[in-house]
Amino acid sequence: MNGRRPACRLVLAASWAAMVAVAASWAAVVATASDTQRTAGVRQAGGLRVEVSFPASVHAEPVTGRVYVMISRTGDREPRLQIGRTGVPFFGRDVERLAPGQAGVIDESDLGTPVPSLKQIPAGEYYVQGFVNIYSEFKRADGHVVWMHDDQWEGQRWNVSPGNLYSDVQKVVIDPAKGGVIRLSAGKVIPPIQIPADTPWVKRFKFQSALLTKFWGRPIYLGATVLLPRNYDNETMSYPVLYEQGHFSSGAPMRFNPDFKPTAQQPYNISMDWMKDDFPKMLVVTFQHPTPYFDDSYAVNSVNVGPYGDAIMQELIPEVEKRFRVVKEPYARILAGGSTGGWEALALQIFQPDFFGGTWSYCPDSVTFTDLEGINIYRDTNAFYKQRTEWLRVPTINSREVNGQARQTSEQRNHFELVNGTKGRSGEQIDIWSAVYGPLGKDGYFEPLFDKRTGEINPKVAEYWRNNYDLLEYLKRNWTTVGPKLVGKLYVYTGTADTYFLNNSTRELQEWMKTTTNPHYQGYFLYGDGKPHCWSGPVNQGERLKEMAQHIMSRKPDWAVADWWNR
Repeated sequence: MNGRRPACRLVLAASWAAMVAVAASWAAVVATASDTQRTAGVRQAGGLRVEVSFPASVHAEPVTGRVYVMISRTGDREPRLQIGRTGVPFFGRDVERLAPGQAGVIDESDLGTPVPSLKQIPAGEYYVQGFVNIYSEFKRADGHVVWMHDDQWEGQRWNVSPGNLYSDVQKVVIDPAKGGVIRLSAGKVIPPIQIPADTPWVKRFKFQSALLTKFWGRPIYLGATVLLPRNYDNETMSYPVLYEQGHFSSGAPMRFNPDFKPTAQQPYNISMDWMKDDFPKMLVVTFQHPTPYFDDSYAVNSVNVGPYGDAIMQELIPEVEKRFRVVKEPYARILAGGSTGGWEALALQIFQPDFFGGTWSYCPDSVTFTDLEGINIYRDTNAFYKQRTEWLRVPTINSREVNGQARQTSEQRNHFELVNGTKGRSGEQIDIWSAVYGPLGKDGYFEPLFDKRTGEINPKVAEYWRNNYDLLEYLKRNWTTVGPKLVGKLYVYTGTADTYFLNNSTRELQEWMKTTTNPHYQGYFLYGDGKPHCWSGPVNQGERLKEMAQHIMSRKPDWAVADWWNR
């Protein structure tokens, strides 16, 4: 399983599952020769240590960034491709101006995940790999200078990011009791991403954002992938558009595949309905808006991430509407998404109620922060433990199985992110929440909600989250103004056994909406009994798109032409 949440494309949310990592320092590793291969280093006293270097032939300049070592019992895949929330052990350390030929050292003082220290690696034979994640200098418009990973259109996945360096896989014997050193040379460069070619059905574009480039002080790009309806090139009409929110992906929206053949394992694809003569015609658009913190910006303005909300509304959507024939009216712009995309689909509708005509939000990230993957940021004092009584403290569960058993604790989840990267540079879920929702820190990185080593929560930061990005709190404060513009536009779906407890916050939102007045609007909430992350309702994609089309038709002004759906 990779580090980010599954991207929930069961219906419409952009699917993506991958992990992004950058680590925080680990406990060194020893190697002795196997019967068939030499050791990766020479034994020496003083504990385990890994030295990761790179030659000038692959990168001539000094590197500021992070070095890693990954350890696996199997060699069927490179260890760098086996790391994740429940993946193989890896460890990391920040480096500053590391010259070619010099070694970044990872030793027993560095944190690892899921094994905390190299000292705790059981003695045995392993496959190991070194890695160098290269950071870039960002001289931001706010005067801060920060070093971050500059996304290369891979979606902030450092272990596959073009330009990053990695070593050959070495087979070694590790025995922490004997100490020693492993030397790994990252002499290989990850090549550029290959973007899928356009087809008659799917088109892509990418451009440099003036707003975001100004904020970050380096070129920042936005993009979109557009699924066209049948006969688009042979017609002159304009169409409604579904803006499908979710993690970074250059794949076709909704996994459209005109060559799809049903199988027992995969009986359905949207193409089975999309190309039918009686199916509603519309465009489906997915956004690409990776940030230096994550594969996705959360589609709002932020003091740490920048004016992504403005960039999407003022640059990206206008570019879609310029390049393609769409109905440029609120009733014909709708939203959908799951998980990260579910939060975005709700937030865009709530914050831009006059611009969009309806949203279908599946398993949205916490819509109120009373349950942020198990953490109540307003009442808990520690993100890792619940203080049940004066004498009883129990771990906070971050994620669960459908049967209720714990999958991972909050402490384990956050230590995983910390090993991926310090100062919020993990490219992971909780760090991007902190970057988007949190205040600016004195060093130019975000002010953390809690200490990632101890779990201690900063209540002042929690209050900032409440005042700026808690969707329920926003609705409570602004219902008289916003409520009338949202009536009939909010559809929320989630499973009762959501893997990350996201159903808890949607329940709280639902209960409050039942009490609304002037206007009274309860929204539409549907729960899948016993369903995990990311349940999106009992219908397939085609049936959901017909629901959306009917919603658009019901709100169409009398003067508007609806040739896009002849029923």
